[in-house]
Amino acid sequence: MSKEIISRISDLTEDRVSQLLAKRVANPYISPLREIESEVEPKPAAVLIPMLRNDDEWQLLYILRAQVEGDMHSAQVAFPGGRLDPGETSPQQAALREAREEISLDTSRVRLLGQLEDFVTISNYRVTPVVSVIPWPTELQPDPREVQRIFTIPLPWLADPTNREQRERVAPDGQSLKVAYFKQYDKELLWGVTARITLNFLQALELA
Repeated sequence: MSKEIISRISDLTEDRVSQLLAKRVANPYISPLREIESEVEPKPAAVLIPMLRNDDEWQLLYILRAQVEGDMHSAQVAFPGGRLDPGETSPQQAALREAREEISLDTSRVRLLGQLEDFVTISNYRVTPVVSVIPWPTELQPDPREVQRIFTIPLPWLADPTNREQRERVAPDGQSLKVAYFKQYDKELLWGVTARITLNFLQALELA
C-alpha cells in the first residue's frame, strides 16, 4: 500500500468522510450499479456501513448472516440491513432499524455521515448504503435468527490492493458477472454485494 493511501487514512475525520461522500453522490458520472438486468422493479432496501475507531485506527463493522434455508445470501458476510418496511420513507430509517434488530445497536448514538450510490443485487433489491460512525467500544448482541457473529476489519487492510481481486461468476440466469472478492480476514470471506459496496466506499474516500 502506498504512503499516500496510508496518509489519507490517517487524515480521515468524520467531516472529511462526509465531504467525500457528498462529492461522490454529486458526481453525474457515477450511477447505481446493477449485478443483473431485470424488467421487474427492484425492491428498496438499505444497509448501514458502521465505521468505528479501535486501536487508534478506523475499522468497518460487518456481520456474518445466519444460515437460512432458501435465502441466497445466507451465511455470507454483510453489513447490517434489509428491505424497507411499510411506512419507512428513507434508507436511513431502514438501515438504523435493521441495525437495532440484528445487532442491538443503540442507534441514538449513531452519527450518519452520508450515503453511497444504490446497488441493484442479483436478488433484485435496490440497496442504499448508509455510512455512519458508531461509538466504540459498545455493547452489541447478534439476533441468532439473522446473525451468526459480529466482527470488524481495519480500513488500512481493506484499502490494501493486494487483499482484493475480481473473479468471474455465472448468475442463475446465465449472465456472466465480475464479482469482487477480498482475502479471508478473521476466517471470514468478504465477497459479492458487500465486497462491491466496500470497494465503492474505498473509492469514495479516495483509497482505491
